[in-house]
Order: sequence, then structure tokens, then C-alpha cells
Amino acid sequence: MRPSRRILVSSMAVAALLATSSGLASAIPADAGRPADGAATLSARATLADGARVDSRSEIDRLEKYWTPERMAKAVPADVPGPRAAPRVNESSAVGKVYFRNPVNGGDYMCSAAAINSPSKQMVTTAGHCVNTGGVNGVAGHWMQNWVYIPRYRSGARPFGTYAAKEYRSFNGWINSGDLTRDVAMVTTWPLNGARVVDATGGHGLSWNFSRTQHMTVLGYPGNKDNGELQWACQGTTQQDGAGPKIAMHCDFGGGSSGGPWLRELNDANGLGSQNGVMSTISSGGWNQSPYFDDPVKAMFDAQGSIT
Repeated sequence: MRPSRRILVSSMAVAALLATSSGLASAIPADAGRPADGAATLSARATLADGARVDSRSEIDRLEKYWTPERMAKAVPADVPGPRAAPRVNESSAVGKVYFRNPVNGGDYMCSAAAINSPSKQMVTTAGHCVNTGGVNGVAGHWMQNWVYIPRYRSGARPFGTYAAKEYRSFNGWINSGDLTRDVAMVTTWPLNGARVVDATGGHGLSWNFSRTQHMTVLGYPGNKDNGELQWACQGTTQQDGAGPKIAMHCDFGGGSSGGPWLRELNDANGLGSQNGVMSTISSGGWNQSPYFDDPVKAMFDAQGSIT
């Protein structure tokens, strides 16, 4: 039997508890659905730390100025570190690093994400806890602020620039109850200098309802490997994680890898595959977990994928 799981965002879990104890947690939105309806989704517009919507060039400029090299260097991984592993594949331009501000504690954090080939060509996938602090007992979590995606980030280099978030979408199960089986999010980004992110970097496909036993490649920016400054990879065969609707693979990926894609049929020549999971949690034994990609994940893709 494997050791118990730990969410790859211990600081986020604490933030959620702080929100409830301090009275800062927001009320459940009217369209959030019942807390038990965890497979339904909810969207929210991206904002800056002062609450301003990221709706114009001026807000995007403010967002880019916020993420200075010094501030990025001080951002902490939104998850828990683990032992070292070795990279096995080339970097993918359709995978990048995410930075954001947690509105509950004011801290700056980092995650991973991936571009996905939706109709808008503007969407990336990540973990739910990388866009929302997660709810407790039906009290909704808070949406992250100052959210940016940097494709193929490498030691401070931004070869494709910085893409600002426009709108987030995650499952009610995560937003209202912190349900790790629904720890998935999709984010619509603003075009950068007229270029949509998928046009610039390529985008992965989407897989759902596949067998829980698949050969996959996991990509991301674990903070326990080169301090999260380089993109790392892990390859192996997944398995069902216990009795729940999750899959697992032994990668030992920790801090910063949350939100990184789990890819079927990766083409190492172009760095593109078919996304069949997203980095969510890690156990004390180094087993990483992802929510199982099912019909509700496809429904989230359909709901957010055409928004521009």
C-alpha cells in the first residue's frame, strides 16, 4: 500500500483554511451549483491585485511590470518538493511556467501549465489549485490574481513572451469543496502582440475516457529540480490511484510542477501530445497523482475553449 497523498499546494490548503477562519472567503456564486455537483464548472475573469480586470493593454502592461525578474525569483512553488529524477525528452514549447498572486495571504507562487488546441487558440490547462484557492465545506475559494503564463520558460528567458490570463474556469468540486478529483482548470489568455498562444507555440490535443493504464510523459517545472528554472520530464505507465477516480505515476515531481500536462503519444520532434491528465498531488513515497480525464473535463473544454 502506498503512503497517503499530499496535495502539491500545501500553502494553498493553508490559505483556504485561513480564508474560512478569517471570514475572508467569498460567498458561493449564484451559478456555482450545489457543492455536491462537483463535475459542473464555473468561470471568472482574471484580475490584478487591486481588483482591476485584465481587460485592456494598460492592465496587461501593469501585469508585466509586476512580474520583475526579482519578484519571479522570490515566488515560491505552489506545491511540496520531492526527490530528484532525470529528464528524458526535449523541452516542449507548448508547456510553460505560471506565476500568480494568492489574494488570501498576498504571496507570489508558481505552477506549470500547457497550451491546448481549442477553437480560440488562446487556452492553457493547469491545476484547479493554480487558479483558485479551493473551498472548504461549501464555502467558495478565492480566484488567483496577477496570473501569467510563460511558454518554455528557461532560467528567466521568455522566448515567446508573457501571456496574461483573461478568464479562468474550474470545477465546482474544487472551488467549493477542495475536491482533488476535480483539481483541473482551463485559462483563456490574451493574445500577445496579436499572436494567440497556440499559434505561437503549438497546442496539445485532449484525451478523455481512456484506460487508466497508459504510457505517458509528464512535463513541468518542479521546484526540487534546478529550483524550477528548467522544464523537466518524466515518462512511465500510469495506474489507477486507489479506489478513487485518479491516476498515478512515480515521478517524484514536487514544487512548481502542479498544473503540468500528462501527455499520451508525445511527439518529441514537435513537443506535442494528447493531454490525458494534469499534475495535482504527490505522496510521501514520490507517487504523483492526476484527476482522471472524463466527460466533465471534455465539457469544461467545450465551455471555455471558444471564448476569446
